[in-house]
Amino acid sequence: MAGLAPGPFAAMMLADMGAQVLCIERPVPPGQAPAKPAANILFRNRRSIALDLKKPEAVDTLRQLLDGADALIEGFRPGVMERLGLGPDTCLARNPRLVYGRMTGWGQDGPMAQAAGHDANYIALAGALHPLGTADAPPPLPLNLIGDFGGGGMYLAFGIVCALLEARQSGKGQVVDAAMVDGTASLTTYLHANRAKGRWRDARGQNVLDGAAPWYHVYETADGQYVTVAAAEPQFYAELIRRLGLEGEDLPAQHDRAGWPRLQARFAELFRSRTRAEWCEAMEGSDACFAPVLSLSEAPEHPHLKARGTFVTVDGVVQPAPAPRFSRTPADEPKAWVPPGADDAAALADWGLGAPELQRLQAAGAFGAA
Repeated sequence: MAGLAPGPFAAMMLADMGAQVLCIERPVPPGQAPAKPAANILFRNRRSIALDLKKPEAVDTLRQLLDGADALIEGFRPGVMERLGLGPDTCLARNPRLVYGRMTGWGQDGPMAQAAGHDANYIALAGALHPLGTADAPPPLPLNLIGDFGGGGMYLAFGIVCALLEARQSGKGQVVDAAMVDGTASLTTYLHANRAKGRWRDARGQNVLDGAAPWYHVYETADGQYVTVAAAEPQFYAELIRRLGLEGEDLPAQHDRAGWPRLQARFAELFRSRTRAEWCEAMEGSDACFAPVLSLSEAPEHPHLKARGTFVTVDGVVQPAPAPRFSRTPADEPKAWVPPGADDAAALADWGLGAPELQRLQAAGAFGAA
């Protein structure tokens, strides 16, 4: 079911790995189709049809499609699919092996289940936003990478694959309740473990991974760009010191927290003395655990990512390649999204519905082509 970022991202992950995905769109008025379908990267590797689910004929068609499906992805508020006559009880009664994937922010139950929200709200409640940033400023929003895509779409895709594997054994489908608050909380497992061991202070800017450690930090360069160092292990820290030219200088010990401000100031002074390109020349590829901070347009041009094919270009649109990689069954190069109206008859035929069904939908005004 077409929706916002996390549901389509989960479908993209599955489609990238070879799943046959059909996107159910809302009817689109003429003239409002996207000018560049290939730019809809989250919808790549799938066809789309537009159904007006306010019409019983469209709902009946969708039920027929689900009869032959392995899984469904929907991202409405709890209860919406039930009101459409497409809830899990109805669908699983027709197709007992169906995996019914539900993507929400707050989950299918709980006192906030019906409240509106977005990524920032979910990661805030789950405890993932508080540790980010410095002690003297509000926590910065990490785009929508943690809630929507990490704790949301990826956990839904993982849950669907797990349920599909289980269904092979039991012959029974089930509901996958993928809540972004749950997935985001799961992503903080390592921090909770360190907190339980006394290795994490529940305050921003006072821990190794939040920028307090001078050897795990982002530094500005002479040209106003930025670089990262993450030399946590002693041998890597020694290499960082050597490449910074600080061997023999009287410096605080690596893990002397009282000396971290002085050490960080010294590192910052050095990194501001050269450009990002000069630091890359001096450090990149070494055991100093160094990398430049690249923009979205710069990253695809980096030699390492180009050599690995980390990014691909599809119909003129640069985008990340499917991940992860497989030795025996590598993923195909992505194909651009096929919007509603482009090949509806073929899309329905792929799912076992012929031209008469398409004609019935059109006659009822239940089918809308972009």
